[in-house]
Order: sequence, then structure tokens, then C-alpha cells
Amino acid sequence: MNSAIKKEDRTLASLLHLSAFTKYFIPLGNFIFPLVLWLIRKENKFIDHHGKQALNFQISIFLYFIVLVLGGIAGMVFTGMQLSLESTHFPFKDDSNLGELARLFPFGLILGGVLTLLLGLFILEIFAVVQAAIKASEGKTYKYPLSINFLGANNNHSSNHQSENEQFNNTQNQRL
Repeated sequence: MNSAIKKEDRTLASLLHLSAFTKYFIPLGNFIFPLVLWLIRKENKFIDHHGKQALNFQISIFLYFIVLVLGGIAGMVFTGMQLSLESTHFPFKDDSNLGELARLFPFGLILGGVLTLLLGLFILEIFAVVQAAIKASEGKTYKYPLSINFLGANNNHSSNHQSENEQFNNTQNQRL
């Protein structure tokens, strides 16, 4: 555990990450609460790093969700249009209900694929947020997987896990 980071900063950073779960109770809570917690202590490098990471990840997850849903809708519409053009030439049309079920296969494939990816995104979000909260409580930095860097997370201080005082003391020792 990194004792150079204050316990209150580690706790706030952990809460910052965990506050993303408020979206299941309050609409847009995954953006509002991390933003408010981040802005409270933004001048602290540790809080600043975790706040930017949490918000970048939540924005990224939201965009991935939108892209998956819109891609699924577009795939369904395209498949539906293609099937409507081929409906007069479908081989099983008049033979049995099997032909009607077979026509639904592309829809099921698209829907199943999109739902699987959305489930994967949901599971990734849960595990990544919990992992980030654990790392923050240990006084370590964390970079979310698949996160797009919207807020310009500054990684200069994340490469080494030293407090500002330790970094200052190291530069002073190097000058002596």
C-alpha cells in the first residue's frame, strides 16, 4: 500500500470510481457523481488522475453502447430490406413454417451478436470499475482498458507512484 498518498485521497478516489454505479439508480449518475467528486479535489494529482480516468471510461463505455445499438439497428434494417427483396425467391416460402423460421436466422444472428457484445461491455465495466477502486484504495494509479482519452489524462505522474513531496525530495537530492 502506498502510504505517501493520504488515506482521505485514496478513499475519495475509490468513491469516485464506485460512484459510476449510480447510473443504475439515477440517470446520468455515472457522469454526474464522478465529475462532482473529481472537481472537489481536482488540484490533487492523485485525484485528478483517477477522476479523468473514471470520466474517460464512462464516456467511452457510453459511446461503445451507442455504436453497438445503432450498428445492431442498422444491421437489422439492412437485413430486413435484403430479405424483403428476396421474399419472392425464398426456397421454403410455401413448403412449411421452417422456411419462415429460417428467414429469421440473420435477425437472430445480429441480435445475438449485439446482445453478447453488450453483455461483455457490461461485465467489463463492472470488473474495471471495481479494479480501479481497489487500485485507488491502495494508492496506485489505474488506466481503464478500452478507454478513450477525452479529458487528456496526464500520465506524467502516473508512471511513478510517488507523492509530490517524494518527487520534490528526489529533485532536491539530485541537485545536492
